[in-house]
Amino acid sequence: MERLIRKGAEADIYLGEWFRKEAILKIRKPKPYRQSELDVEIRKKRTLHEASFLMNARKAGVSTPLVYFIDQNKAEIVMQYIKGVRLKEMISDRKMDNIDALCSEVGRCIARLHKNNIIHGDLTTSNFLVVKNRLVFIDFGLAFFSQRLEDMAVDLHLMRGVLQSAHIEVADEAFNKILKGYAEIAGMNMIKDLVRKIKEIERRGRYARVE
Repeated sequence: MERLIRKGAEADIYLGEWFRKEAILKIRKPKPYRQSELDVEIRKKRTLHEASFLMNARKAGVSTPLVYFIDQNKAEIVMQYIKGVRLKEMISDRKMDNIDALCSEVGRCIARLHKNNIIHGDLTTSNFLVVKNRLVFIDFGLAFFSQRLEDMAVDLHLMRGVLQSAHIEVADEAFNKILKGYAEIAGMNMIKDLVRKIKEIERRGRYARVE
């Protein structure tokens, strides 16, 4: 029996079984405001898109849930159920005695994605699961390929913003550890370029005016 565990704006997440294994079913819901045929096509493409990026991330050396099955017609992905705790909850509940190690690993994982031209697009502390001090990346629905420094900087800028809004007590320390881990994979020159670009993005946001 499938059990709804999370409702999202784009998809619902169910806990069920796949050949007697616990599994996650992610089903993209029809949007009544879209023309029917267009809606079906969009949901099919986004389902394949996310499944593809889950697999590409694994090839890049980043842990993600295994994809068991894709049903294009139902806009459904069946994937491995990961018994972990969201990084967000660990920080909020002050369960992060190993915050330095975990945040450094976050940085290393992001760098591996970026070295393979994968931009996650939604780097928040809700999209990391911690399993016995191992990180698993989830939700690649907004991922895309890019070699642009700007896109990589936006990924990190989003992560920093989430830390500052949801985890203000540890935000600076955590983000510095993320950058340190990133540098271990990408090198200090890359980090310097990214930090400059992040500051540029912040300045643009600060002085942007609503017309």
